[in-house]
Amino acid sequence: MSQVVGRMSFMKSTPISSYNGELADSGGCQEGGVCVAGVDVAGMSGDGLRNRLNEIGRAESKLGAFKAEVLAELSRRDSKSAAERAARDQLQSSRRDAQRDVEAAERLSALEETSQALSDGEIPVGHARLIARAASEGPIDQTFLVEAARHQGYDQFAKTLRHNQQEMSDDDGQSIHDRQHNNRTARAFTSRETGMFILSGEFDPVTGAKIDTALAIKERELWNAEDPKARRTPQQRMADALAELILEPEKGKAQGTALMVVADYDVINQELINARLADGTPIPMDELVRLACDADLLPGVFRVATQEMNLGRKRRTASDRQRAALIYRDKQCIGCGASAHRCFAHHVQFWRHGGPTDFANLVLVCNKCHHNIHDDNWPVTRDSQTDRWETRPPPDPFPDCRVDSTRPFERNPVLRN
Repeated sequence: MSQVVGRMSFMKSTPISSYNGELADSGGCQEGGVCVAGVDVAGMSGDGLRNRLNEIGRAESKLGAFKAEVLAELSRRDSKSAAERAARDQLQSSRRDAQRDVEAAERLSALEETSQALSDGEIPVGHARLIARAASEGPIDQTFLVEAARHQGYDQFAKTLRHNQQEMSDDDGQSIHDRQHNNRTARAFTSRETGMFILSGEFDPVTGAKIDTALAIKERELWNAEDPKARRTPQQRMADALAELILEPEKGKAQGTALMVVADYDVINQELINARLADGTPIPMDELVRLACDADLLPGVFRVATQEMNLGRKRRTASDRQRAALIYRDKQCIGCGASAHRCFAHHVQFWRHGGPTDFANLVLVCNKCHHNIHDDNWPVTRDSQTDRWETRPPPDPFPDCRVDSTRPFERNPVLRN
């Protein structure tokens, strides 16, 4: 890896650094440096802006590798505390960020493949940090993960990494779950900046799924009771739901938490395998057995062709069984990855256009993505490679123009539905 220290400039096309770590004053980037040409972004097309982001992302990865090298070397020469102090002094980092950066740098220094891919600008800093953290917790397949990091977004890669940890563990991931449970934490304090009370917590995935489910149920109760003309924001509704669950636990419906867990049945060995939460998070089989002891079991064999999965035009909203099948299939909002518990069952062929309430015509979308689809014409499509549904911004009909013509207030009237 290069020993160049990087600084980024957007003012003009100049080299970021010289080999002695000082800003070079000659034109053009030297080999091993990081350079991002300055341009007038106001004059760029949509594709040009997206390509610009890609270029900046690669530069950020390289600079992240440079910073990790320097912090790791400072830690090696002096101490971890000295490296953290240098980060706070030279980068004006907070104490927490300095500790996090030095810890990640020390971990990355032991991962040659990950460090090289980061230095080459092939993987984002966030992905590299995930690999480094996972490697500190137990065995991983670094080659596999680095290759996945080159192509997967952050959320998808985080899931890939968790599955790899589970596969590489020698105890079906039980030690991972136990460590997560031991690391549970919560904080409650008043912000000095705003005067607002702040409550935060971290839990193991199973406990977290139970809390998330109970919170989503309470949010839905509040939504149903609201005046449609004066609705709260989703953030306000979640805050009110949390407060009501804590302060008025007896209020509302008396019901348990319906936690969905999934497992595959191995016909040959006649046993359950691959236990996981509804969003795909792997859990140990022992944890599944423990949950089953206190749960009502609902058969989860979904036959898409049956009448109960295809309601046609008889009703507009999805049935409970359809919703359970959608959570199993989509796992989350197909647009942004929001929790499935906070999603609507959206008709791919709109209901008002004759679309049936059939399983094949339904997808899970959160409130924000639902508005993107209906208000901004985001298409819902099925990926030909993964066979998964997704929704993205529509292609710009005028890609060479500076105006984003897909925005409602700037859209060409001829293109409106």
